[in-house]
Amino acid sequence: MNIVETGLTFKRGLHLKNRIVIAPMTTKMSFFDGVVTNDEIEYYGLRSGEAGAFITAAANVHEGGKGWDGELGVYDDRFIPGLSKLAATIKKNHTKAILQIFHAGRMTDSKVLQGVQPVAPSAVAAERPDAQTPRELTGQEIIDILESFKQATKRAIQAGFDGVEIHGANTYLIQQFFSPHSNRRTDDWGGSLEKRFKFINDLVDGVTEVVDQSGVKEFIVGYRFSPEEYEEPGIRLNDTLFLVEQLSNKPLDYLHLSMPNYRNHSVSDAFKDKPILDYIKETINDRLPLIGVGDVRSQEDVETILNTADLVAVGRSVLIDPHWTQKILDKEDHLIRTELSHYDREDLRISNGVWGFLESMMPERLK
Repeated sequence: MNIVETGLTFKRGLHLKNRIVIAPMTTKMSFFDGVVTNDEIEYYGLRSGEAGAFITAAANVHEGGKGWDGELGVYDDRFIPGLSKLAATIKKNHTKAILQIFHAGRMTDSKVLQGVQPVAPSAVAAERPDAQTPRELTGQEIIDILESFKQATKRAIQAGFDGVEIHGANTYLIQQFFSPHSNRRTDDWGGSLEKRFKFINDLVDGVTEVVDQSGVKEFIVGYRFSPEEYEEPGIRLNDTLFLVEQLSNKPLDYLHLSMPNYRNHSVSDAFKDKPILDYIKETINDRLPLIGVGDVRSQEDVETILNTADLVAVGRSVLIDPHWTQKILDKEDHLIRTELSHYDREDLRISNGVWGFLESMMPERLK
């Protein structure tokens, strides 16, 4: 048995049957109001049952946190029935179901929010085309958002998920609090590196307390983060190593990198000697399992990541070949599907949102 097949048991007792995790990917397949659709159930069902765990697309914890149309909602009890069906679909053949929870912050717009201005730590627009300037959150609104993450976690437990992943990556609200670009506050929630960490600190404490006080067994909490930003000022790897050091001492079950390529090196001159993945793993120092990710296509990619990280997440490859995981486990790389055409979209349950993602990230694999 190779390391991919060995499985892993987290602090809270949940056991993964193997070390492959399906990464969270935006599908834009929910109804306009955030309710799970049958198309969405089919999309997840087609790709479940082989990997150790499947992390869902982001589910917004607050009505004002919606990032795009077709996004999962978890900010109200009315979503629980649909989420329960989704969790049950993923959990076939002992694949574990993880609900990713998030708030978009400034990475949305008033059209998506039905005329409401986006909110963020500070009134600073993102550096992207047509970005709207957000409204700065009040202290009470910050407390309310932290509470909404706790309530979302309770709903995930009720819906039968095996865990939640806190989405602190990809420039959404949680990362916005940590970033010196989006957080220019001078109160307790911003300023120094330590103060910019306060939102994350309180959020992780709140979510893990909900889990530990709920009495639920074998329900895990993970945290995903992006290691660097290109804005000036922005998060640099040195900041992220501080973040990882703090999170590694928290009652979390894993940390999950978000990177387009697991081979990537830092933009910072002080961290050029080896890939970012190596620096993160060294900082964790085996206090938590680490999920590596980024352009994973082959058995060699999986084994290379697992030489450093504890788990490997795959995204785009499993969109094109829903049975990619089993072929990796069987060491049958030659059978992996690597291309698809528009004619394959229906059979693969690929929505417009997923297709657009594939077109932008790996056009060479579309015929």
